[in-house]
Amino acid sequence: METFGGQVGRQEVPESSIDRYRGKLPNQLLTYWAEHGWCGYGDGIFWTVNPQEYDAVVASWLEGTKFETFDAYHLIARSAFGDLYLWGEEIGASLKITSILSRYTTHKSLCLGSQMDKGLQSFILSRKVGSNDYGDLFRPARKKLGTLHHDEMYGFVPALMLGGADTLDHLEKVKAVEHLVLLSQLSDLESYDFQDL
Repeated sequence: METFGGQVGRQEVPESSIDRYRGKLPNQLLTYWAEHGWCGYGDGIFWTVNPQEYDAVVASWLEGTKFETFDAYHLIARSAFGDLYLWGEEIGASLKITSILSRYTTHKSLCLGSQMDKGLQSFILSRKVGSNDYGDLFRPARKKLGTLHHDEMYGFVPALMLGGADTLDHLEKVKAVEHLVLLSQLSDLESYDFQDL
């Protein structure tokens, strides 16, 4: 993740959090937390997070979907614009939600069970700065609004799903958990139809 750039907003991870997710998330991720904490990378474009703080976000997004009972999901990372990276206890890094558009993509991991650490490595190595920079707005947003704190994201106001524009003038710093729960209530979660791209 260091390829994204320097850390911002680092939080130490208590041993109780590591214990809570032992056997649910890859051991390598727990070791990473212990060594590096939860923080933002690339000046805050990509964040590792405390999954417990995002339990309500995950529950709100998955409620009423096929994912609600498919696996036990935990949010392990997010982008500055609210891309959510969920890890399934049984199936690994398998679900990404683009919250501002209420769309999701799935990924079938080949690294299950005792191979979850390899699945985590694959997840980390496949992260790219550009795929987390909605509309190339990160640098202009950071310049205009400032660096994000660990509990903040850049949100469009009004939300895109309410007809808001996806321009710098409509971006604000918002509290991440509250904004992500709000976005989950605006529209049903749908699969990306690649004809839309």
